[in-house]
Amino acid sequence: MLIKIKKSYDLSENDVTPEQLFRARRRFLNIGAASLSGAALSGIAGGIAGSILSAPARARAAGAPLATSKWSGSTDEAPTDFESITTYNNFYEFGTSKEAPRFNAEGFVTSPWTVEVAGLAKNTGTFDVWDLIDRNKLEERIYRHRCVETWSMVVPWVGVALADIIKRLEPQSSAKYVAFQTLFDPERMPGQKRAVLQWPYVEGLRLDEAMNPLALLAVGVYGQELPPQNGAPIRLVVPWKYGFKGIKSIVKIEFSENEPPTSWNISAPNEYGFYANVNPNVSHPRWSQAKERRIGEFLRRETLMFNGYADEVASLYSNMDLEKYF
Repeated sequence: MLIKIKKSYDLSENDVTPEQLFRARRRFLNIGAASLSGAALSGIAGGIAGSILSAPARARAAGAPLATSKWSGSTDEAPTDFESITTYNNFYEFGTSKEAPRFNAEGFVTSPWTVEVAGLAKNTGTFDVWDLIDRNKLEERIYRHRCVETWSMVVPWVGVALADIIKRLEPQSSAKYVAFQTLFDPERMPGQKRAVLQWPYVEGLRLDEAMNPLALLAVGVYGQELPPQNGAPIRLVVPWKYGFKGIKSIVKIEFSENEPPTSWNISAPNEYGFYANVNPNVSHPRWSQAKERRIGEFLRRETLMFNGYADEVASLYSNMDLEKYF
């Protein structure tokens, strides 16, 4: 007899709240900012946030529909509404406030789009994004999203497992890390005209982290192509890490033997480490990470170790001091 053991992330399709119901809501989002007063994250704001889009603006935010299959490993929590996901964003390339990206990214052209693959891999070169991403393998994956600023969402991403892409690129045995780079184009991304960070934005993962089944290259949200403010046309999603790890509008993937630099670690190495794992037991130097405020909720909730994905990823760090390697 076959016995199926339910994993911590299992969800039936019947448990997912339909998108129409979320779109119909007009909720004010009360975001506490008492612990979020740092200058390094100048996009943090308190009070009422996440203004609701008018119907025409919502239509502009919507991308082309994507055919997807349902992934069995989605979280059992209801997704955050579409309006909040697409209007409450950290994307400093388009401005440091939460509202700025949806306005400054309007009209941002993401097709055609190419991604350079470099470094220690067999299949390097420049690829159209849809040559890297197989449209026939797109999955909807509903993940918890935890920002280092202590707010959170639940997002129905559309994408493919990063591991599948890496296998096709065939990294060499000497490759231990994979690095990512965002487009650098200050004329199209006006936030890059300010020295908020060292541009272009860069991020990276250990190769075994990148090969974990949860790591995702996303090209959509709520069943449609990503809006520009959410990182179109392709972004990284690593649900057990803080959101700044999810680099957006990727133009380069590079395999290396050495740990790559990452933007927030360059900017403030005493506050942001390479790993960026969600850890409620390790406070940010200027605020606690023990609790979070879910967008759309009033009361704060306890933050889960590895954002609730400990069963799937804790073994990656079994021999590490998670306070030292934050």
